Amino acid sequence: MHLLIVDDDRRIRQLLTRFLQGEGFRVTAAVSAEDAHARMQGLHFDLIILDVMMPGQSGYEFAARIRAENSPFAEAPILMLTARAETEDRVRGLEAGADDYLSKPFDPRELALRVASILRRSAPRLPAPGAPGQNAVRFGDFLFDPDRGELRQGDEVIRITERERDMLRILVEIPGETVSREALGGGGGAANERTVDVQVNRLRRKIEADPANPLHLQTVRGLGYKLAIER
Repeated sequence: MHLLIVDDDRRIRQLLTRFLQGEGFRVTAAVSAEDAHARMQGLHFDLIILDVMMPGQSGYEFAARIRAENSPFAEAPILMLTARAETEDRVRGLEAGADDYLSKPFDPRELALRVASILRRSAPRLPAPGAPGQNAVRFGDFLFDPDRGELRQGDEVIRITERERDMLRILVEIPGETVSREALGGGGGAANERTVDVQVNRLRRKIEADPANPLHLQTVRGLGYKLAIER
């Protein structure tokens, strides 16, 4: 797996490069958002580790830029690094398109575990031979195949992030039933529930004609969310 580290702090770049290479990853480092964007033109990256506070374009701005571009990196997992640990900063990062968030200072071992977890969850799951798409779930014009981790609208593949894919897989396990915010977020308190709301709203913008009045990904007040599917 090839990782891209984007951080203007030379010490952190060198530390993470050495550590993650020791964990078996291929690593490329960039000193700024523009440097990272240039490297992305000729290389493939499986995950981006992105600092928030950088000169020029911030990590928030760069994450939003990646998500908005029509390129393979539009759905690449992003792990944000920041010295800020406030809930509002975490929410802002998720709104920009980050999949996970790690506050500085951090233990490199924790970062390596988070990277491995994100990559494991985002890896495509191939369907059994002779039975492609047997677990696919349809809602409206959309078809989500949890085995492939693929969302389609007709013949068009809809770009979704690793976290959006993960949430859809949880929702289609019990289609039409309510899933709590805690279950969608993997546990945690009120702050984590807020980040789930942000991610749900981001997903709604891709699957709802009117995200403010969703037909597919519905809110169950006080409990969580459910995916209304065709039976």
